[in-house]
Amino acid sequence: MQDNMKFATKAVHAGVEPDPTTGAIMTPIYQTSTYVQQGIGNHKGYEYSRTHNPTRTALQNSLAALENGKHGITFGSGLAAIDAVIKLLSPGDEVISVNDLYGGTYRIFKTVFEKFGIKFHFVDMRNADILDQYINANTKLVWVETPTNPTMQIVDIVGVANKIKGKSILLGVDNTFASPYLQNPLDLGADIVMHSVTKYLGGHSDVVMGALILNDDELAQRLYTLQNSCGAVHGPQDAFLVLRGIKTLHLRMKAHCENGRVMAEFLVKHPKVAHVNWPGLPSHPNHEVAKTQMRDFGGMVSFTLKENTIAAANKVVSAVKIFSLAESLGGVESLIGHPATMTHASIPQAEREAAGVLDSLIRLSVGVEDINDLVADIEQALS
Repeated sequence: MQDNMKFATKAVHAGVEPDPTTGAIMTPIYQTSTYVQQGIGNHKGYEYSRTHNPTRTALQNSLAALENGKHGITFGSGLAAIDAVIKLLSPGDEVISVNDLYGGTYRIFKTVFEKFGIKFHFVDMRNADILDQYINANTKLVWVETPTNPTMQIVDIVGVANKIKGKSILLGVDNTFASPYLQNPLDLGADIVMHSVTKYLGGHSDVVMGALILNDDELAQRLYTLQNSCGAVHGPQDAFLVLRGIKTLHLRMKAHCENGRVMAEFLVKHPKVAHVNWPGLPSHPNHEVAKTQMRDFGGMVSFTLKENTIAAANKVVSAVKIFSLAESLGGVESLIGHPATMTHASIPQAEREAAGVLDSLIRLSVGVEDINDLVADIEQALS
């Protein structure tokens, strides 16, 4: 039935059934580490909660449905999910990734996995033709963010998928900024979709979690094995909170998109702002690509100041009253951040700046408050 559901109906119902023992409409929090077995090898599908937990199962099924996928696999954080993907590889394998990506992803690639003999290339993937210069016999994974964090670059998922079609190369897409409400990479040719569930899926800044969604049975089994073997799982309370958050995902994302548009259009006209990054602006370099693969353009906006200094950025982020200066994004409340010293501090300065992460770059996670209040807050902070 869920294959024919519209998104809003999936958000409320997919993967979730009334509790068979009580009829509870909300999936119970199965706060247990182990499960009683009737005899040797005779159990009810659950043996140990690192391996399986009914609350986690419901969440995994819900996330799979939202991304039009077959398998959902959840982890203790977004980085734990990425860690599992890279553990599919072997020494000597190569990964091509975008040059503008979350600093934590860059850090795990460079400081954890590079020393095990995996080679990473960070390239400007706004034109998929760049892949021709890097694909070789050792290439096993292309890892994409779109929109990218924090400069909101758009990567053509179909274009990238076509470049590696027929080769033994996986395409992974970090869909955190878009959420399944705006974009479904599996439908566009991706093999694996990753979410920092912490962000829009949870939506209330009270959970840390990651997820992978995919269709291939054999690949999913390998990742389930890694999930169980390495143990980077979350507890059932967190699964319950995300299941609750997902039920309003479509409502929240609509508000984030509406507010994001007004904020971006305000910033474009502000005399102290040098450049605005939001894929819904016609001036965005890949606006036309964004229109083809996204349903709307989200609540993440970043901008640089004409005075390109950390001091100038600090004045703005320190002056806000409704926005909160904090890491993370995607909650109902508005957040403001300074990528160069916060989320992307682990990336060397020269590489940061080459990707557009300048000293004055400010990133906004535009929440669902009244947009007039949010614009007034940024306006007074800029002045």
